[in-house]
Amino acid sequence: MLSLLRRAYQTAQWLPEWPAAAFHPWRRESRRRLAALRDVHRGQRCFVIGNGPSLRRTDVSKLRREITFGMNRIYLAFPGWGFRTTYLVSVNDLVIEQCAADFRELSMPKFFTWRARRWLPADEHTTFLFTTYMAPKFATDARGRLWEGATVTYVSLQLAFHMGCEEVILVGVDHNFATRGEPNKTVVSEGDDPNHFHPGYFGKGFRWQLPDLETSEMAYRMAREAYARAGRRVVDATIGGKLTVFPKVDYESLF
Repeated sequence: MLSLLRRAYQTAQWLPEWPAAAFHPWRRESRRRLAALRDVHRGQRCFVIGNGPSLRRTDVSKLRREITFGMNRIYLAFPGWGFRTTYLVSVNDLVIEQCAADFRELSMPKFFTWRARRWLPADEHTTFLFTTYMAPKFATDARGRLWEGATVTYVSLQLAFHMGCEEVILVGVDHNFATRGEPNKTVVSEGDDPNHFHPGYFGKGFRWQLPDLETSEMAYRMAREAYARAGRRVVDATIGGKLTVFPKVDYESLF
């Protein structure tokens, strides 16, 4: 009974967003684009690139011709790399609000939470996802509701599944933060960012939310199981990463 009540409460939290997320013209166009992307990478491998400090020790040049999902402010690395990720994903309201001007300048396939419509216009490169904080699930079809799992990496894993990727390889997903505190609490950065690959990622004055690693781990386990049921897999090639949910592989051995 408690489980049913909890699920009903969670559903009530995101249900008011549903009509627009289903019927708004921007979302209808996004669902059409997502339908076209269904199984577009069937049988292929892809890389989901996190933003941890380990990325500085990773030879990212090897990913130039791979299918890649970059997240949030990964674009700060593009000038040094000399290439862009195949896709970009961002679902955190604070990140999108403060970086909207940067996101608008990126002419590449971009996926944002439906809430981002407050800061970002619809354009030929933007697909809006109906993501929520409540009611944990792993979506195998990204046209519907996607649970965020307290990390944009989980949303990327759902998108990769939707696109048919056979193997997903995590890199730069350190799952380890020098800054400690209450999960999901909003804080203001007081200086250089020690938690990401670039000191200005969440630089001085940037508002961000402290990580909820416990919820993220629950989400990652759901992803691991969903991929396994489909005969696919997720592996972790992060150099020195602290995540233990997925099998570890040596990054250099992949090429």
